[in-house]
Amino acid sequence: MDTLSYKTKSANKTTVEKQWVIVDADSKVLGRLASEVAKVIRGKNKPGFTPHVDCGDNVIVINADKVRLTGKKWTDRVYLSYTGYPGGQKATTPRQLKEKSSTLLVERAVRGMLPKNRLGRQLFNNLYVYEGTEHPHDAQQPKALEI
Repeated sequence: MDTLSYKTKSANKTTVEKQWVIVDADSKVLGRLASEVAKVIRGKNKPGFTPHVDCGDNVIVINADKVRLTGKKWTDRVYLSYTGYPGGQKATTPRQLKEKSSTLLVERAVRGMLPKNRLGRQLFNNLYVYEGTEHPHDAQQPKALEI
């Protein structure tokens, strides 16, 4: 076996081919949707995946206001945040988040599934979430991704 013919290709910022993908979240379960979206944003669905490079696609999520949660998660799940001050712990439920903005629910779920470092913060900028079916990214000609 000739070992010189089998080289591992490592992608970098200039060799990565990024595409635009659109996902319809209508009646999809939030966690399952978020895990698939995070996989596409990270680039794990591509054969040339490189862990330390942004090699994923740009993802547009439409109909974020129609996402589902199973069981009693709308009221029983609690998202905690802490300001750093005494008595500064705040608790919100998914229902409260949806009343504020229904895109926050999907964004928070996807962000939690990305790496917690500089790359993860950079990857999160490749996510675009919209409440209805309208989005301003028609010029990028996104391909539909069925989840």
